[in-house]
Amino acid sequence: MSDTVSNTRGIGAARRYLLNKLQGYSAACGGCLRVEFDPAMMEIRGHPQRPTVNIVNVVAWLPGRDTSRVLVMGGHYDSCICSRADLGAMARFEATQDAPGADDDGSGTSAIVELARVFSKHFPRGLETSVIFVAYSGEELGLYGSTHLAQRLHAAGYKIVSAFTDDIAGNVVADDGTVDSTSVRIFGAEPDNGPSRELARYAWATGTIYNPGFRILPVFRLDRISRGGDHSPFVSLGDPGLRFTERLENYKRQHLPTDDFAHVNFGYVANVARFNASVVGTLANAPAPPAALARRDRESGGQKWMLTWNAVPGAASYEVLFRATTAPTYEKIYRAGPSTSFLLPDQLDDGWAAVRSVGANGHRSLTSAVPPPCPTLTTRADSVAAGDLIRNCIRAPGR
Repeated sequence: MSDTVSNTRGIGAARRYLLNKLQGYSAACGGCLRVEFDPAMMEIRGHPQRPTVNIVNVVAWLPGRDTSRVLVMGGHYDSCICSRADLGAMARFEATQDAPGADDDGSGTSAIVELARVFSKHFPRGLETSVIFVAYSGEELGLYGSTHLAQRLHAAGYKIVSAFTDDIAGNVVADDGTVDSTSVRIFGAEPDNGPSRELARYAWATGTIYNPGFRILPVFRLDRISRGGDHSPFVSLGDPGLRFTERLENYKRQHLPTDDFAHVNFGYVANVARFNASVVGTLANAPAPPAALARRDRESGGQKWMLTWNAVPGAASYEVLFRATTAPTYEKIYRAGPSTSFLLPDQLDDGWAAVRSVGANGHRSLTSAVPPPCPTLTTRADSVAAGDLIRNCIRAPGR
């Protein structure tokens, strides 16, 4: 809601700077990035006058070989001084005073811009999946920019491989002087067998392999308590979504004029960006995940389970994974080869299984959990109609 005309101050200057930066990277790679403003006129619901504001994301598309599937990597470039107690209830809408937002979320936005530079330089012909690098606007007002982009992509029929956000990713010193520059949090939403939780496990494993000295702390919830981020609109639409955030937040500086460059550790932001790159590069180069079903094996007396799944274009082989219901990540991996079925030797009643595709390049897809997340079902007929052949999702009415 700040100045859109000035070339040195306000949201307009910020978005034009980002657009020019990304256009420069596109020129350097022969036009491999499709750089654009992504505008939407949106009503600001929390404002007493409910004004309509032009929310403008800045987007750089790196088209992949499969242009129907997209991976979204974002951060938000708007900021606020929402925590200024002297401004009262209108603090979140104050648009004339300094709101540097260096950590929230200059840190995340700078990582996104750098990722766009690196991927366009090294992969000018794209990856298997299209990648969207986006600087969102309107996050501080209520996730407006990301809500618009998520709805736009769904309306256009894109399959969202994953939606990541880097938000508050540069502070390493807590208020009490504690320092942590070697770990980062990732937030993956419920349910435990849902796409966001599987994405968290994927990122946790990939980042640990890529940079074992940079510890990843997986947090199994959508976001910090009573907080939100730009992955949330995608998660609400059923897409895999994940938030990357510093380990030590300092709420005494967030949403205040004191959120400045002096409190951002650039080496730490670089490590977060490297973590991002390992996950984006691996996942965007992988085939799509299969959709798997399970049936109890009669010949074993029900101790084994027959898993079956659809053949995935571009998959050279498949892997089956298994973990106890209490385990945070998978404990066993079985190679299934090119087959689209596998007799699981573990008792599925006591755990979770999953299937993933493996490309000829060795990159692995997200895992598809077995049984899958439950839709709202009340009868066996509902269950069968939904393809829930193991009927794990039947719920009694009212439950």
